[in-house]
Amino acid sequence: MFFFAKFRRNIIILFLLFLSCITPSQALEKINQIDFLPSAQWQKTANFPNWLGRVDDTLALNSMVSFHFWHSQGKIYIKISDRVKKFNFYVNNSRIDTSKLNAGKIYAIDISDYAIDGINTLQISNIEPSNEKNSVSVFIPYPVVLNGTLENSGIRPETLSLISDIINSDVENGFPSAQLAVIRNGRLVYSNSWGKNINTNTLYDLASVTKVFSVNYAVQKLVTDKKLDIDTKISDIFSSLGRDWKSSITVRDVLYHRAGFPPEFHYHDKNYDISKLKHDSKAVNPLYTGIDGSDETRSKTLKAISKTPLIYKPKTKLIYSDVDYMLLCFIVEKIAGKRLDVYMNENFFRPLSLKRISFNPLKNNFSREDCAPTEIYGNTRDGNMTFNGIRTYTLQGEVHDYKAYHSMGGVSGHAGLFSNAEDIARLASVMFNGGYGEHKFFSKNVIDTFTSPQNNETSDYGTGWWREGEDKRMWYFGTQSSSFTFGHQGWTGTLVMIDPSRNLVIAYLTNKINSPVVKPYTGKKIFSGNWFTSSTLGFVPQILSIGMDSDKNVSEQLTALLADMAEDSIKLIPKGAGKNHPSVLNAKSKINLLMKKAQELKLNEYISEAEKLNRMVTR
Repeated sequence: MFFFAKFRRNIIILFLLFLSCITPSQALEKINQIDFLPSAQWQKTANFPNWLGRVDDTLALNSMVSFHFWHSQGKIYIKISDRVKKFNFYVNNSRIDTSKLNAGKIYAIDISDYAIDGINTLQISNIEPSNEKNSVSVFIPYPVVLNGTLENSGIRPETLSLISDIINSDVENGFPSAQLAVIRNGRLVYSNSWGKNINTNTLYDLASVTKVFSVNYAVQKLVTDKKLDIDTKISDIFSSLGRDWKSSITVRDVLYHRAGFPPEFHYHDKNYDISKLKHDSKAVNPLYTGIDGSDETRSKTLKAISKTPLIYKPKTKLIYSDVDYMLLCFIVEKIAGKRLDVYMNENFFRPLSLKRISFNPLKNNFSREDCAPTEIYGNTRDGNMTFNGIRTYTLQGEVHDYKAYHSMGGVSGHAGLFSNAEDIARLASVMFNGGYGEHKFFSKNVIDTFTSPQNNETSDYGTGWWREGEDKRMWYFGTQSSSFTFGHQGWTGTLVMIDPSRNLVIAYLTNKINSPVVKPYTGKKIFSGNWFTSSTLGFVPQILSIGMDSDKNVSEQLTALLADMAEDSIKLIPKGAGKNHPSVLNAKSKINLLMKKAQELKLNEYISEAEKLNRMVTR
């Protein structure tokens, strides 16, 4: 008993000593008086008491307001009216000391010690004297993405190690290059690059990822700002095209890919057969607009889109179409009164301080060396494609898509945007809550509307966004992503995925088509880069998700998975493929990596498996 009494007394003494060391200035060191509020677009504002503006039977609501933040970051502002003498202030169940706060003053309060990932709650209670005219006003900015580490991110380091090893091994066997950025809980926790002359600053041609991070972002902001209703008829926006022009089509139909347009249309090709939608040296294209990408050519392209024959009745089908997003680009430009690239710079890229993102990078202070090459022989597919004005040199810093380059001058809604993985991941993070720091871009209602499924039959499509739905996009987003996961893929080998349920953003960029064409030309998987695991895109979120938010090491499980991947890669080798065929090199890449991992972990079962698979592929 004496021992426990003495121990208790010592604990009390230590606690009192600790309290004596805390001076009032230290207790308030995260509360700073300021002269005026920042000029900002706030995530939330609330005026207490009775911030709802009324008193009814929902009494508890009047003292509390919720907002979106990330752990270990965040500053909020409070403004205290002249009459207030005291009040109680809570953030996520922790009381903030307000004893030194003065009436008539404004304060910036660092709540990083109390902030959590996702929904946070603030409470203002017991304002004295109790009077409706006395008030404490709260102003809450949006969270931002901070630099972080894998530690405490919930992502198992061995998963990213395997992803890196797979890409490295593929690069050693002929895969061009890749970049990966991962944001978790508001922190950039991983950024890496693989390939010759590539680093994390290198810009990649995003191809169709452009659709959601240019046009969709622009439309979502215009809707939030009440400058556009997506149920507006296109003919009402472009009255010069004629009131009867495809009169039933709305902006929503085009965003939904239900407007009736073909998947693509070659306005730049003089010899395009518009009935068969393909190049024919004997055909004459009546909707040819030019190849110089000038403002005049862009204007002609809009008129040509208005004359493009529809291939189905609008609203009756969903057929993914680049033409839809070319038209949407013109819609944004008409309503905004400026070109899409200018609008995006002013409203998104600059406010977010993004430095490695651009349309037409070679015209915007980037060099060829700043960009990953996209295709070795221009748009020719190693000479298997041709049209007037086709580029035959290595494309680097010029948009690969010929419609975007020739018809739209590099600025289009369907393609044209370049970025590195880090910047596009930061831009994607805006979709968690609609804002960033002191900037608001979208309302939460707009985010919910645009990312919700169109209907039960097409749950893999939102309003422009690709969705996971019920395992609808697992080859891109993996099997462990939630049904609410959304994002987009690009033909050049790019992927951006956003999973709100896990506060996760993955930006994986490759230039897989910057590789030789496998002969003979078949029209499918024509580039050797397409044979490698690194080109499949979805393997990244699939592996990265293994063991997420678990303390258990998953190295053995990953080795088992790698063995399955190695065995399946052998099944993909086409009959008659020689030893240097990329499918064979890919299989060997997986088998050699399996052997290395099995030996490191001393897993004899998988050492034997690697030896067996190696014999199979070398026969």
